[in-house]
Formats: sequence, C-alpha cells, structure tokens
Amino acid sequence: MPELPEVDKAANTIKAVAKDRLIEKVDAVEDTIVFSGVDHNTFAKELTGRKIVDVKRRGKVFWLVLDGEGRMPVMHFGMTGMIHIQGEDPAYYRRKPKDGETEEWPPKNTKFVLHIAASGDAPATKIAFRDPRRLGRVRLCAVPEEEPPVSELGFDPILSMLPLEEFSPLVKKRNMPIKALLLDQSFSAGVGNWVADEVLFHSQIHPEQRASALSDAEIATLHEKIVYVCQTAVDVKADSDKFPEGWLFRHRWDKGKKTKGPRLVLPDGRTATIKWITVGGRTSAVVQEVQKAGSGSSGKSRSKKRPVKHAEEEDDDDDEVEEENPESSELSEPPSDDDEGSGKRKRARKASKPKAAPPKPTPTRHAQNSMAKMSTLDIKQ
Repeated sequence: MPELPEVDKAANTIKAVAKDRLIEKVDAVEDTIVFSGVDHNTFAKELTGRKIVDVKRRGKVFWLVLDGEGRMPVMHFGMTGMIHIQGEDPAYYRRKPKDGETEEWPPKNTKFVLHIAASGDAPATKIAFRDPRRLGRVRLCAVPEEEPPVSELGFDPILSMLPLEEFSPLVKKRNMPIKALLLDQSFSAGVGNWVADEVLFHSQIHPEQRASALSDAEIATLHEKIVYVCQTAVDVKADSDKFPEGWLFRHRWDKGKKTKGPRLVLPDGRTATIKWITVGGRTSAVVQEVQKAGSGSSGKSRSKKRPVKHAEEEDDDDDEVEEENPESSELSEPPSDDDEGSGKRKRARKASKPKAAPPKPTPTRHAQNSMAKMSTLDIKQ
C-alpha cells in the first residue's frame, strides 16, 4: 500500500505540473466504490473550470485546493492507487519489470482524468487517478482539514510530529502491540506496514511488544526513528533504489524466492535473519538478532507457517500487490449488475445441486453371517 513517502511524492508531482493552472475538463468513470459520497458526474462538474491553487497532504490522504466556489477533491490511494501524468512513467507503489512498458492513454484502471490547460510556456497536460483494486477513495469536502477522513487523522511524522513530552504519554497509555499502534492512523497518520517495520527494526523493538511496557529510552528511540525513516524516504522522493543499504525495505520483497541479491548485514557484521509473524492482522518482518520479544510482548501474534529464511528471501504478501483484473486502455467500468447477478446465479445453481448419497457401509462379518442364516431360513420356509 502507498504510505506517507509515496503519497507525498504524488502530491508534489501534481503540484509541480498543475499548480496555478486551470482544470479545463474532467473525464470520470462511474464507480460507486471509489467515488465515496459523490457520483462521478458531480465530481467532474465541481472541478471543471477551477484553478489548482495548492496541493496538500496529511498522512496517506491528499487533496487539491481549488479557487472559486465548490468543494475540494480529497483522495486516498488504498492498496494500489496511483497518479499518472500523461507522457511520464506511472508512479507505481513498487516498480515491476512491466512498469516500463508503453501505456496507451487513458491508462487502464483510470477513475478520472484532469485536463490541465496550457499556461505560458507550459503545455497542456493530463493527470490520471488510477486504482486497479478499487480500494482507494475519492471524495469532495468543503473544508478538508475539518472533515473526515482528514480530521480523524493523528500526527503526521513530517508535517506535525509531536514533541517527545507529548508523544511519550500517548504511547504509554496504550496497552496494545506497538506495531498495531503505529498502524493506527488516528495515532500516526501515514505510517503503514513497511514504514512501521522499518521504524521498529531501527529502534530494535519487537512488533509484539506492548506499547505500555516500553521504557522511556525505547520510546525516545522510537520517536526519533519514526521521523528518521519518513524523512529519509521523503527526501529521496520515495525512490526505494536510493534508500540506505542497511534498510530492511531492500530485503523484504522476495520472500520464498531464491535471489542473488545481497543479504541484509547488521552493523556488527552479522547476516540478518528475518522472521515473519502476524501482528494486528498484518504480516510483520522481524530481524531476530536485534528485535527480541521481551516480557511485555503480547504473545498473541501468529507466526507464518514457513521456515525462517534469510533477509533476501522475503516476499511480504501484505505489501506486495500485483495488478489485478487487467482492463483495456479505456476508462475502467465497474462490474455490471449482470456480472454480479451471474455470479449469484452460479452460486445458487451450485447450492441447489443435490448432494450425492453417501456410500452404503460394508456389512461386518457378524452381520454377513446373520444375513446368510436368515436367507437359509427363508428358503426352508
């Protein structure tokens, strides 16, 4: 899932190509899942003819500040959402070999396209919002900062990190695994699965450790590493190729696959051993050499049923998202009622099929002898 660094990059990309420029047209496809609380036609109508004054972000949510009367578009990428500028490479969450292939326009899985007017020497351009899995959300809000989902978010590690004296009591009062707390967007907005694992690795804290059981020194380190990980990723524009060599991120994606890449080496020269457990419903990467489960750990996580592998063999299925349901280059249409009805009819036919009668049990030797005696008696009678 795109997290704070990736969303920050998307917001800055839009700002670079469209700030102070006019939205002269909007193409939007009907999708009652992605468009939340607004239909696609209303969305297009309220944006058309307005200028993009600014682009803002809080956590994983970003929005366009437009001039004139009307609401502002507020967006969340979900698992596979992305921004695609016409003529440029799409901003995939993780680059895969096929990413470099030439895309037709509009690209597949597009939910809406902003037509940005030319301005001075800058030619006209188009910005597409894409979402293969349809887990992203697009809304219209009058004052985004004062309305959900933005108003419900916690501190942003880049924009509004709490001072340690305010951060520490918030951690200590929560009796839950620290990994689950970091993933709570009402606590730390923008921290997702890979950022949380990276923060805990650098903090040398086990993800199962209860937040309330952390020492003052551990909380201070956690506070520092949250800022360090997010700021480092943002500084390189979420380009994972530029992440530091010693980061867990570089070794968490090829689980179960024999790769020839270098293993994660710890500062003391040891080769890291990564174990995968489930904490708060999410797959968590743990470096066993430095992240020890202490007495304050929850003990309720579930280990993945696979042997412990070295760092380069990871493939976090909670994070790695393959593009599903490839579509044509036209604006993507949601499944029709007929498609859904067809699925229901198939399930109904399957449920209505009579079950095969169970095989008759083979008579025991005693029962066979009794039956033989009864047959002899019948014949004599």
